[in-house]
Amino acid sequence: MELGLALAGTSVRAASTVSPRWGAAVAMPLFASVAKPRPVHRDDEYTMSRARRRTIRIAGVHRRGTDVTVYEWGSGERTVVLAHGWDGRASQFATLVRDLVAEGFRVVAFDAPAHGESAGRRTYLVDWIDVLTQLQAHHGRFAAVVGHSFGGLGSLVAVAGGVEAERVVTVASPADAELLLAQFQTMLGYSDGVARELTVRFVRRYFPTEQDPFAWLSAVRRPLSAGTPLLVVHDERDRVVPFGEAARIAGANPGSISLATTGLGHSRILKADAFLDAVLDFVTTDAAPHGAARADGNAVRRVVPPAPALV
Repeated sequence: MELGLALAGTSVRAASTVSPRWGAAVAMPLFASVAKPRPVHRDDEYTMSRARRRTIRIAGVHRRGTDVTVYEWGSGERTVVLAHGWDGRASQFATLVRDLVAEGFRVVAFDAPAHGESAGRRTYLVDWIDVLTQLQAHHGRFAAVVGHSFGGLGSLVAVAGGVEAERVVTVASPADAELLLAQFQTMLGYSDGVARELTVRFVRRYFPTEQDPFAWLSAVRRPLSAGTPLLVVHDERDRVVPFGEAARIAGANPGSISLATTGLGHSRILKADAFLDAVLDFVTTDAAPHGAARADGNAVRRVVPPAPALV
C-alpha cells in the first residue's frame, strides 16, 4: 500500500508541474477509490457466519446504482445500526454485535460500497447516508447508531439530516469531510494549488447543484438536534484521525459525553473493554457511561488499557 501511495503521489506531483489543474485531474479518480477489502479476522468469522444477509441497492457515489451487503443478528424490537469506516468492514464490530444481541437488541451492520462483500470500486460519504436512510425505511427509528471513523461522520451527518435515532455513538471519527481532503493531500504530498483545484473538481463531480456541500458534510457546522444523546469515543494515540477531532465533535454538541482512551489506536479500540462497556451502558441506560464525562464538564475520563501479560 505504501508503494502504491508513493507512486500515486509521484504521478500527481508530476502532473502538477504542468498546472494545478492537471495535478487535480490525476488525483481526482484516486480520492474515492478504495483499497482491496480487508479479510474477515478469524476471531470474527463465527459471528459473521451467524448473520442473516440481504442486499439493498443505493444510488452510489456516481448515482448509477450499487449493491450493498447488509447483516442482521438478533430479534429484539429495538435496532442498533453499526457503520464501519473507510477501508473497514462490518466484521470489525463482531465483538460489539455479540454484546448487543446478548442485551436483547436487533443489530444491523453493512459493508459500504467497495468494502467487504459489497460491490463497487469507489465510494464516498453520501453512500453511508443513503444506506442508513434505507435501513431506516426498513427497520424504523433506531435505538442507536454506532459509527467508526468515516462511518461515525456519516452517522452524525445522517442523523442531523433526518435519520431518526434515539442516540449516536462515534468512535475515532473526524468532525467534517474537509479533514479527509486534507489527509489525502498529506498522503500524496501535492501542493495547496492542487488541493484547491481538487476541491473544485470534487464538488463539481459529486455535488453539482450545491455551492458548499461541506456545510452539511460536517458534524460541526451541522450538529445533531438539541437533546440527541451523543457519546464520543477516541484514543489519544490515534494515528489516523487526530484526537482533537473528538473535542470538535463534542464541542458542537453540548451535553454530549466523551470518553478518551490511551494506547488503543484507531481500530483496536473497537474490541477494547473500555469502548464496549461504554457503548453498552450508553444504549441501555440514561446515565453517562462508566468512566466517561460530560463534554461540557471540566474533564474527560481517560482509560489506559493494561499492559499485556508476559508469558
